Amino acid sequence: MSEDRITQRIIDEELKESYLAYSMSVIIGRALPDVRDGLKPVHRRILFAMKDLAMWHNKAFKKSARIVGEVLGKYHPHGDTAVYDSMVRMAQDFSLRYPLIDGQGNFGSIDGDNAAAMRYTEARLKRLSEELLEDLDKETVTMVENFDGSLKEPAYLPSKLPNLLINGSSGIAVGMATNIPPHNLSEISKAVIHLIDNPECEFEDLMQIVKGPDFPTGGIILGRAGMRRAYATGKGKVVTKSRTTIEEVNNRKKIIVNEIPYMVNKTNLLEQIASHVRHQVIEGISDLRDESDRDGMRIVIELKQNANEELVLNQLFKHTRLQESFGITMLSIVNGAPRVLPLKDMLYYFLEHRKDIVTKRTQYDLKIAKAREHILAGLIIALDHIDEVIQKIKASATSQAAQEMLQSDYSLSELQAKAILDMKLQKLSGLEQQKLRSETQELRVQIEGFQAILNDPQKVLDIIKLELETAIDSYGDDRNTDVIEGDFDEIDDESLIKDETVVVTFSHKGYSKRVPLETYRAQGRGGKGIIAATTRDEDFIEELFIAQTKDFLLIFTDKGKIYWKKVYAIPEASRQAKGTPIINLLGMEKDEKVQTVIPLREFEEGKYLLLGTKNGYVKRTDLKNFSKPRNGGIRALTLDEGDELVSVLLTDNTQQIMLATQSGRAAKIRETDISIVGRTARGVRGIKTKPGDQVIGLIIANDEDLILTITQKGYGKKSPVSDYRLIGRGGLGVINIKTTEKNGNVAAVRRIVGKEDILIITKAGIIIRTNSDSISTIGRNTQGVRVMKMSGDDQVMSVAKSDQEDPEEQAQSITTNEDKDTNSQIVPAQTREIVEEPEKDLVEEPEKDLVEVEDEVNQINDETKEES
Repeated sequence: MSEDRITQRIIDEELKESYLAYSMSVIIGRALPDVRDGLKPVHRRILFAMKDLAMWHNKAFKKSARIVGEVLGKYHPHGDTAVYDSMVRMAQDFSLRYPLIDGQGNFGSIDGDNAAAMRYTEARLKRLSEELLEDLDKETVTMVENFDGSLKEPAYLPSKLPNLLINGSSGIAVGMATNIPPHNLSEISKAVIHLIDNPECEFEDLMQIVKGPDFPTGGIILGRAGMRRAYATGKGKVVTKSRTTIEEVNNRKKIIVNEIPYMVNKTNLLEQIASHVRHQVIEGISDLRDESDRDGMRIVIELKQNANEELVLNQLFKHTRLQESFGITMLSIVNGAPRVLPLKDMLYYFLEHRKDIVTKRTQYDLKIAKAREHILAGLIIALDHIDEVIQKIKASATSQAAQEMLQSDYSLSELQAKAILDMKLQKLSGLEQQKLRSETQELRVQIEGFQAILNDPQKVLDIIKLELETAIDSYGDDRNTDVIEGDFDEIDDESLIKDETVVVTFSHKGYSKRVPLETYRAQGRGGKGIIAATTRDEDFIEELFIAQTKDFLLIFTDKGKIYWKKVYAIPEASRQAKGTPIINLLGMEKDEKVQTVIPLREFEEGKYLLLGTKNGYVKRTDLKNFSKPRNGGIRALTLDEGDELVSVLLTDNTQQIMLATQSGRAAKIRETDISIVGRTARGVRGIKTKPGDQVIGLIIANDEDLILTITQKGYGKKSPVSDYRLIGRGGLGVINIKTTEKNGNVAAVRRIVGKEDILIITKAGIIIRTNSDSISTIGRNTQGVRVMKMSGDDQVMSVAKSDQEDPEEQAQSITTNEDKDTNSQIVPAQTREIVEEPEKDLVEEPEKDLVEVEDEVNQINDETKEES
């Protein structure tokens, strides 16, 4: 290579210029549509090539391979796949609102099936496409050279219709992208007419005509706020959801989907729904099938017996592409450069394009009419002197001499003279002469009309209006996509959920469920209860509580972490059902176990969480520290090695609290004795535990309340909180209940305020519901009375409370046939046992005086006599 061919360039400048040139080539020549005809180069070349082949809508189909070859060989030197794929899309009625190609054969489906090979399919132009090509031969558009300079192709099409808006467009260029939704032809045409009549109108006026995008697949647009932004600025977003109906057959409900959002693949949609059902993201669906056929789309989603169809449908919209956002970017090529256009500007540029086309077409028609009128004027002159003209022509030596004679003797132009010489003898008949004279008069009228159009811009606009009105009559149709007025934010499941009281259970092996509270009827003390859950082998119910469906669940685990969940998000199940694995609901670790759950409506100011651990540590932290839910949970406190979180309380800085141990001891302390610390702090010691003992509960303990203590073997009692001395934190505490081999260790302690129903659940999954009034109130240094009969090695694992404000609700008995016998058993009064021998309290504080001890002993003896 010679040195004179080497140019020294700074590398960054060369890269900038070269990349800019490449970018503009992609933007202008491949990826973005022209604002005038709404077509990218490949689509324009396909239509132009089909016009060359005369593949009109009323002509025979031709092989797609022939069309692709014509486009590749003459105009588009790229891969055949690129051309055929573009051609296929132009024929799909689910891709274009108004298809431009009439395809015959397999041109793909909304399921994502590919079209057949081009050698198998055939095509021709749609009638609407001919409206885009009309007047192309009348010098209306700029013709440019093709890739090798051997042919001319149009830089844009005359496009009588606003194709960019009625069919939309999408494309990704370098550093920019376009995504224009399709619209209804009638609405867009009427909007152009309105702009002609009202050039100063605002986009709000146009939106009274253009209701919004009109997708070929139908669906429903939620609200107009997104499209208003798009039409005002050129960028926005619309949310489209599927069109669904509810059918009921044999008491089973079905969700029927007849239309899905634009550009959603139906097969992929079905797979997505099935996946969410398998992973329990969406619940309540029993079957899913596709019954679509040539008559239309029909997706059938069968629901379970007790499923809420509105909630299931809401979950489908939230988690699947049954509801989809369409981001609008109205970017197109304007005067050779990319621009984002609002609706009015897009209509304006189309109108300017049509004014230019109509003007050029009129100029062409005027030129042709004048040329013909000029020829006819010469023929009429010849006819007026026909005998003389014939004699002179006969006398001429050559045709050239005859032509010169006519030009000089009759003041004719060269074209007129040639026309006279070429005239057939049949034109000399009287009838033919009259036709020539009539044609001349008609041409003169046409010429005057063309001149009037060119001299009056309003006449040009009137022509455009007439053409659009004709297009509405010929191609206009009703909207496919409806628009629901209103503001629609992100879907909220709670709007469709009834706020009701439910029982929520968590099992030892990690299963959870919720059951309506009415499932368990109120029973007398000593009843055997009903089955609360059928658990897996070696599994048992460990946590049970009452909550409202719209409450937050603050779920604390033994590892000291907190997770958030709404109650309604816990799957509902029958009494006998095992429930759903918690690991599917929360992002828990494998060896992590739910320890405490707090139902909470909102995160209030001045509220605190008080956490207690197995080793007797307590800590208090502001509730606001836990007000930002995270999917993976966060650490609620720091634990020593071997320690576990056992209980959490919601307090307000005014409470007394009580820590109870498994061996039957309890310590009542002030909440304010525990300092407020950060979210991850360990806390301070609340009660000392002896070797082998551990804390099993932490409760609010105000003096006017009662403390309910239930042991593992079904014994229990209520004791006034005032009987428990208020001590400083860190002491051993006082006796709460006398634990023996007969009644077992303490299983749970609960605070009792007024009349409350108590739900007790055992390791075997047996549950009993009884009113707190049926459990005796006795001294703290006693063994208690039998509250629930236990069978075999079964033992109490959890206790929950249910507030009952309505006395009639307390008396209501909700039961099933299989429960009637077991729910009626009452333990006789003589089976109650009370231990009368008091035990000395061990408290790390000054010893009691003799009078105080005697008073306490007398109080216990009196209570014992009353019970006996």
